Amino acid sequence: MGNAGSYVDLLGLMKESARSTMGDHDAGDYHGGAGADDGYGSGDVDEDDGPERVDGKAWRPLSRKVKIPDDILNPYRLLVFGRITVLVLFLVWRISHVNTDAVWLWAASVSCEIWFVLTWVLKQLPNLWPINRVAYIGVLKERFEENLKGRSELPGIDVFISTVDPEQEPLLVTANTVLSVLAADYPAEKLACYLSDDSATLVTLETMAETAHFAKLWVPFCRKHSIEPRSPERYFGLTRDPYKDQVRPDFIRDRRFLKREYDKFKVRLNALPDLIRRRSNVLNAREEVEAMRQFHLADDDIQIQLLRKKLSRATWMSNATHWAGAWLHPSQDHTKWDHAGIVQVLSLPQGCHPQCESHERRNGMPIDFKEVDPQVPMLVYVSCEKRRGYDNNKKAGAMNALLRASAVMSNGPFVLYLDCDQYVYNSQALREAMCFMIDHRGENVAFIQFPLRTEGVNICDRYSNRNRVFFNVNMRGLDGLQGPVYAGTNCMFRRIALYGFDPPKFNILYQHHTVKVSRPDDEKPLLVHSNLPGKSKWLKRFGNSHLFLDSIEDAENQAKPLPYQPEGKSGHKPVVQCEALTQEMVREAIGVVSCGYEEKTKWGRGVGWVYGSLTEHIVTGYKMHNRGWSSIYCIPKRDAFRCTVPINLTITLHKALWWATGSVEIFLGPNNAIFAGPRLNFLQRIAYLNIGIYPFTSIFLIVYCFIPAISIFTDQFIVKSLSVIFLAYLLGISVSLSILGAMEMRWSGITLDDWWRNQQFWMIGGTSAHIIAILRGIVKLITGTDISFAPALKSGQNNEEELADLYVVKWTFLMVLPITIMMTNVVAITVGITREIFREKHSWGKLIGGVCFSIWVLVHLFPFAKDLVGRRGKTPTIVFIWSGLIAITIALLTLSINPSSAAARLDFSGSFSFP
Repeated sequence: MGNAGSYVDLLGLMKESARSTMGDHDAGDYHGGAGADDGYGSGDVDEDDGPERVDGKAWRPLSRKVKIPDDILNPYRLLVFGRITVLVLFLVWRISHVNTDAVWLWAASVSCEIWFVLTWVLKQLPNLWPINRVAYIGVLKERFEENLKGRSELPGIDVFISTVDPEQEPLLVTANTVLSVLAADYPAEKLACYLSDDSATLVTLETMAETAHFAKLWVPFCRKHSIEPRSPERYFGLTRDPYKDQVRPDFIRDRRFLKREYDKFKVRLNALPDLIRRRSNVLNAREEVEAMRQFHLADDDIQIQLLRKKLSRATWMSNATHWAGAWLHPSQDHTKWDHAGIVQVLSLPQGCHPQCESHERRNGMPIDFKEVDPQVPMLVYVSCEKRRGYDNNKKAGAMNALLRASAVMSNGPFVLYLDCDQYVYNSQALREAMCFMIDHRGENVAFIQFPLRTEGVNICDRYSNRNRVFFNVNMRGLDGLQGPVYAGTNCMFRRIALYGFDPPKFNILYQHHTVKVSRPDDEKPLLVHSNLPGKSKWLKRFGNSHLFLDSIEDAENQAKPLPYQPEGKSGHKPVVQCEALTQEMVREAIGVVSCGYEEKTKWGRGVGWVYGSLTEHIVTGYKMHNRGWSSIYCIPKRDAFRCTVPINLTITLHKALWWATGSVEIFLGPNNAIFAGPRLNFLQRIAYLNIGIYPFTSIFLIVYCFIPAISIFTDQFIVKSLSVIFLAYLLGISVSLSILGAMEMRWSGITLDDWWRNQQFWMIGGTSAHIIAILRGIVKLITGTDISFAPALKSGQNNEEELADLYVVKWTFLMVLPITIMMTNVVAITVGITREIFREKHSWGKLIGGVCFSIWVLVHLFPFAKDLVGRRGKTPTIVFIWSGLIAITIALLTLSINPSSAAARLDFSGSFSFP
């Protein structure tokens, strides 16, 4: 593995006991707000949020709200309420005009329409007060770095990255994410990166060791030449001219050298699995030889013990010791679900003011880092202990373990969580988030949510994988209330908010519910629930790690917002400089990631990420908002993070199933927003309620999609006749929806294609994944059976054909129902037109209504049908067999509802003559 061995051993401690009780940035001051493609927000600043004046001097804030012009929002709000009025009048008209010829069809359609109106209103109301924000990174740098003689007083940030399986999540993708974090524009001594490996595989650890080694070149190279993006795979794969805007004469030489080093790095990563296997085979063979020699010299008991040792084929580390995690050949205490806890420190900053030196010459190509800080932030590999009989609580449990381990090692007051495929696209994203967190009004902010931006999706984005309507419209609307929801990744937290404490703004309002922890007189108290006075009660809440408990107060103090200082000082309490990492801290970190540490504590219930839901991120954010915290939506000019995963039809449907199942769990469980406390904003409550109920729309949507086909088969329609009033209502509802979409495009920056794809996937997801999610949620509620999902496949290599993964269609049971709907409507249109042509007494009005209705359904499902056949038409035959049988069954059932009239309508025996 080259030089990786020495890094693997650096401060590495393993717990082997069976169990433990434990575009580009602007260079000026202004930066942030909505970009050119994100709608209004880069201009007019709200006058009510102007600079404060203290002692006659202007106070320059770190962030501000940006007002969306009233001439855009007021017509939008007016049209929303106007459309609500039209919908209510339409429902009143529909209820009062019963179709006596088909009461059952009328009742089904009216029930669906009532539900659609209700859910649309719930979805639309939280979008009426959208805002934008700007961050002043130049002011942040001026206050925390420029006036401090080279020191930085920025608070620390701990970055959490999780990976589950190296086979499902390619290690090259994870390594690039880690490299982009280590190279972020933030002081190296204030930044720490923690990787959680759920599979406890040695190949992941040695990949991180190689990553830490390569980072010693990549990180200072990025700082020296202001590289964007800072993922080497994405940077070296850019199609634009890499030498544009580069003025340093040594850039070309440095870039070529880094490109060669990166290619070598990838070769080493690809060789790691085979290297580990060959190394383990050699060392196991040596042990077997030694065991056989001892076998003939020992008595019977020792012979049995040696035989067992011989049969267990261990996985070996580069320092010739057994790997404490999962072995290539699983053995007792060395499987994916049964292994020791592991903490390995792979890199550490060399001090706050190192002597910069030129890198040694390699292959005759020198690289000079004299003008930049060559330090690499701390990188730590963590794998939680797992034992049979203990629930590891999946992703939420891994994040809580990282939260505790980081507290005893680096204790950054802010925590950023990223998925293993979310690399840093904007190197100043961390600074921008910090502008909101430590501003003078940021003390009640629990987390900063960045939008999710996806790469690897084709330009038409057939399944709305970019989800820009949600991230540009809905989340921006929530930002004007109590804040956006936690979307699961790309989110920076205030550490004490994750610990379950109340926000400072409730010090006075809720004093009778809180007690004050001992603090200096000039500092605000940290709120702790009244039933937890004293340190002994804290042990029951957080566990028995005294080092962890001691870290809470320090994290709270360092996260305090920026007070006003007219003298031009930083205005922030001096941040404790990075402590030297000791063996005791690492041992304590191993203790707090043990499988039994959370027993009889509040972890997962009132502290940290919440357990018991597939969408633990939604519940975690909901708990914070319910305690009174707020959140902020940050949309930088340049995307903060990007995802490298191409998503095809099958993966999209399973992702929709995952999200919808979690939403059903929320609605049917104790975290339903109906039961929220008084600190939750009313419209915020509606937003969370809508998150819980949106999968149930699928029940009505599926019925509504079959109604046009049933109407054609039975020669009926949802209304008695296509009257002018009915058509006027339909026209008004459709036109108002289109105008609302156009207005949202204007202030949010989404495109017509984004809006239309979102409408189509509402139909695709509702007729496939959401109905299955309801069934799974109900089964879990009744039986208590846990629901598990495999991680989504992620691509770590370039395919021979661009976006080839998009056309890979794998059979899934989620495809049956939407295909059945499409085939049923196609058959119905064919039957209806054929019947109307060859009948004596025509009834084109009802047929036209049913046919238009069916076309509406088919147009919404068109992306599904288009990708179902794939690029080369390779669709499983079983899909069409099952769907055809179901469609024929539905047609026969509808014709049998009124067999006498149906026979009369379809009697072709002697009524027709051909020309």
